[in-house]
Amino acid sequence: MLFFLRKKKDTSSELKSGSGVCIYRYSLIVKLKPFNNMKKYFPSSELIINEDGSVFHLHVKPEWLADKVILVGDPGRVALVASHFENKECEVESREFKTITGTYQGKRITVVSTGIGCDNIDIVMNELDALANIDFETREEKPRLRSLELVRIGTCGGLQPYTPVGTFVCSEKSIGFDGLLNFYAGRNSVCDLPMERAFLNHMGWSGNMCAPAPYVIDASTELIDRIAQNDMVRGVTIAAGGFFGPQGRELRVPLADPHQNEKIEKFEYNGYHITNFEMESSALAGLSRLMGHKATTCCMVIANRVAGEADPSYKNKIDDLIQLVIDRI
Repeated sequence: MLFFLRKKKDTSSELKSGSGVCIYRYSLIVKLKPFNNMKKYFPSSELIINEDGSVFHLHVKPEWLADKVILVGDPGRVALVASHFENKECEVESREFKTITGTYQGKRITVVSTGIGCDNIDIVMNELDALANIDFETREEKPRLRSLELVRIGTCGGLQPYTPVGTFVCSEKSIGFDGLLNFYAGRNSVCDLPMERAFLNHMGWSGNMCAPAPYVIDASTELIDRIAQNDMVRGVTIAAGGFFGPQGRELRVPLADPHQNEKIEKFEYNGYHITNFEMESSALAGLSRLMGHKATTCCMVIANRVAGEADPSYKNKIDDLIQLVIDRI
């Protein structure tokens, strides 16, 4: 905060001319420094730090986080990824969040399980970003951005004839049915708004069906080119808010839109078609763009909704996708 005094000659008519007396008035001016020059402080109610110095949910300490991060849903899959490491620095588990940091062919990598859904991605991404970009001693934002590279490895349902069971899909774009990004400032600046409007118009949704306001977000082009290369389908992925109704599965409760999947399969925008369903890619891509990180999602198709096929024994084959990602990240 800066203080100034402004000097101004009083020209009031009450002063008699020729008196030889000049009267000056002084006013106090207060100028605030621009917000961008101020360090942002994060109170304990917003950033919860455990007594051992680790972040609240993940129980990870800042020094344990690598710049390259692999995310998986299943906590059991963390050990599978880490089985490729030459050494392990740390291993910690809390609830559905399991973390191992180690080294693979000279690359330091952290693998974290997120559990299922975009709500869990919200927890993991915010806490990973805090570990990277907030000083846990001062609770202030660090002066220089530390940008992470994040790749989610998961499973999905194929929605096109060219995504049969066993296909690897790298998400170029994600359509979020979860509504998560709508709670963050800057959402419109990072989303593909024309494609959002085209999708809603195509689906013919209104009222409760579009209450979450589906959003369209791009993954990191540089990361997609490095990870997908020429042996993965580059697709448009819907991140659904659930496994059954939001993905058009009907058991005992009827669907609000029985023709949802038929319309999704036929949607086309500037050459893009929707390739697959999963439940996390939109939040990962969206939060990463807002935070200054690079991210994409790579999934193996374990069910093709068009053909009505599924492979429940996919766990024996997911390691092939893991190997590709850790080689290329």
